[in-house]
Amino acid sequence: ICWPPLLAGVGAGITITILGYITYESFLSGTDYGLWLIASFGSTVVVVFGYPKNEFAQPKNIFFGHLLTSFVGIIFVTFFEISFISIGLAVGIATMLMIALKVTHPPAGGNPIVVMIGGVSFPFLIFPIMVGAVAIIIGGIIYNSLILKRKYPITWK
Repeated sequence: ICWPPLLAGVGAGITITILGYITYESFLSGTDYGLWLIASFGSTVVVVFGYPKNEFAQPKNIFFGHLLTSFVGIIFVTFFEISFISIGLAVGIATMLMIALKVTHPPAGGNPIVVMIGGVSFPFLIFPIMVGAVAIIIGGIIYNSLILKRKYPITWK
């Protein structure tokens, strides 16, 4: 039996390597379809590969947590001037909504900051947010369920 931290590190590393390859080296890089990687995905793979039974590691939480918090950031960057106050409000509102809607994914809490500092717009919700989140979920299923024979996801609800 292998050491669980090593297994988590391998799964996380492979998944981020694939997303990085698509973003920087594939035929998609440099296109509207080439951005598949954001910083918070590094934290997401820690949760998915290190703690796959955790509520925050489940597909619903990953997908909707990232989507919701990024959407909040885009709303703020679109309609408000970026300041320490607006960034704080965006993170607070995104956190409140994730908890209220039962889609909490702690790594996604940083997305409003990334979105606002980066000044991104609505297409960012597709590439990298939705596509990258789905890729991580698929990677988590392949690695946890098929390779390690662990039950993942625990729930789709």
